[in-house]
Amino acid sequence: MINWKVILNIAKTHLITKMKSTVTAALGVTFGIGAYITLVSFMTGLNQMLDSLILNQTPHIHMYNEIAPSTQQPVSLYAEYRDAVHMVHHIKPKKGQKKIHNALPILNYLKADKNVKGATPQLREQLFYLSGSIELGGNLVGVDIMEEVRLSNFRDYIVDGSPEALKNNENGILLGAGLAKKMSLTTGDRVQISTIRGHVFPLKIVGIYQSGIADIDNIQSYANLSTVQRITGEVENYITDINIKLHHIEMAPAIAHRLEKQFQIQAVDINEANAQFETGSNIRNLITYAVSITLLIVAGFGIYNILNMLIYEKMKDIAILKATGFSGVDVQLIFMSQAMIIGVLGGGLGLLLGFILSRLIDTVPFKTEALPTITTYPINYNPWYYLIGIAFALIATFIAGYLPSAKAKRIDPVRIIRGT
Repeated sequence: MINWKVILNIAKTHLITKMKSTVTAALGVTFGIGAYITLVSFMTGLNQMLDSLILNQTPHIHMYNEIAPSTQQPVSLYAEYRDAVHMVHHIKPKKGQKKIHNALPILNYLKADKNVKGATPQLREQLFYLSGSIELGGNLVGVDIMEEVRLSNFRDYIVDGSPEALKNNENGILLGAGLAKKMSLTTGDRVQISTIRGHVFPLKIVGIYQSGIADIDNIQSYANLSTVQRITGEVENYITDINIKLHHIEMAPAIAHRLEKQFQIQAVDINEANAQFETGSNIRNLITYAVSITLLIVAGFGIYNILNMLIYEKMKDIAILKATGFSGVDVQLIFMSQAMIIGVLGGGLGLLLGFILSRLIDTVPFKTEALPTITTYPINYNPWYYLIGIAFALIATFIAGYLPSAKAKRIDPVRIIRGT
């Protein structure tokens, strides 16, 4: 029967008497795991930030009426020309409504779909911004602001003011940062807008919006959906766009195809709208995990080498233990216990070191116009990385302790003593 109390006491004594070797082995584990935690937290944090630049501002599916030439021309209606080759040049776009037919029932249908996280209506209108003698062309987008905040992290792009201020003001507007700078306007000021029909409306600036894309910030602003409907003189069911967010983004192409056929309306998924997004995201993630795994493997070899040397330094102790009646299994368990103690201590300190370094990076100033509310480098504090780190520390030290200790248990103590 194994006496664990004796084995652990001997293991502790060995670790304390060879403090220099013990500290070296523990630090090897600590820095290996600490470096892994720091690197993977930082790189995945950056990847999430880059992905959010696309995901926050792009719906998973965008539904709208596309202006396009008619696929069926009058010549195809004549039976005598039905089997002929039709050569029609300079086809003009088909005149149709910008609004989505039966938009409100479609919204209700989408919100009841279990795959849909949320669907938001929009109304886009071209107009002019007036401020004194300045007249700038642009777009005004009517939105359900609180739904946009819930589904698209809209709040992160409001550099002054708040979405609640827009929700509570029927004559409010979130002005694009480029427009505000050009017209020398700020929150609390008023701006006049003129529709293409010549109607002028005064709106109060309740916030400044900055998407980080200059071409958008120079022309686009946001108001409540009901406000834009009133400005354009349209009824409350007049909606030109529906943006859809899904629970699982990978389902976007299939659902977009189904919706397009079901409602006879253009439905563009995020992969089609941003073909480079998925490729870039996959490559960045591949690099991150490849570097992380490589770092763990290198750290594992370092841990093995240190523990291997630690055990071979104790050959005399092995001989003495066997000479006093300890079996080969007892000797192996003593050195395995030492390895696991070093793994627990070194791995725990490695997690702490990784967390501290991650927190330090999290305080380094970092500003980007693409995400104006981010002020420091992004860090991903995913608990899974810490679980993987401590699991690897224990597995690596187990293997690093098992291999040399398995050899040590078969060593003849007489040969060791004769060699001293």
